Amino acid sequence: MEAIQPSLSQPKFQPNLSPLPLQHPTALPRPLVSVTRRLALTSSLSSLAFFSSYTILRPEPAKAFDFGFVKPGQTVEDAVGAVRGHARSLLAVKFLLESGSWEDAQREMRESSALLKQDVYTIIQSRPGGERPRLRKLYAELFNGVSKLDYAARDRDGPRVRQCYEKISAALKEILSLI
Repeated sequence: MEAIQPSLSQPKFQPNLSPLPLQHPTALPRPLVSVTRRLALTSSLSSLAFFSSYTILRPEPAKAFDFGFVKPGQTVEDAVGAVRGHARSLLAVKFLLESGSWEDAQREMRESSALLKQDVYTIIQSRPGGERPRLRKLYAELFNGVSKLDYAARDRDGPRVRQCYEKISAALKEILSLI
């Protein structure tokens, strides 16, 4: 049997000399200024920041929970002194809840709980390591109860509001006794 020898004059493959799909010439000329997505996003965000700084940095308080935990420059003594007042204002929401003024109760509860949250957190951070776990547990119970009370007031669910309010008052009494 004779082996077939490939001819040396013929190449083994045929190169494709057609241009790639991305290399097709376009009829449109390239613009002098190329606007990329990054440039467009940067310019739109900077214009938003410069022209609407009042809406971003508005002076009135927010209508929801405030998540700033520690006030700058607040001492532990200031926090201990303010906790009782904020706790009383949180417990004073009971009158608004019983009268059926749900929106006013939610507004007052959010404001007083945000201030109380900052003060209690400051106190917890100043305590020695052995006392912190118990206070953190009570802190979580108290503010989870505040969130549940907020939802119950939004739904106007009277029995659930009373149940959440009782849990909040019990957690507050225990926190105040430990402080």
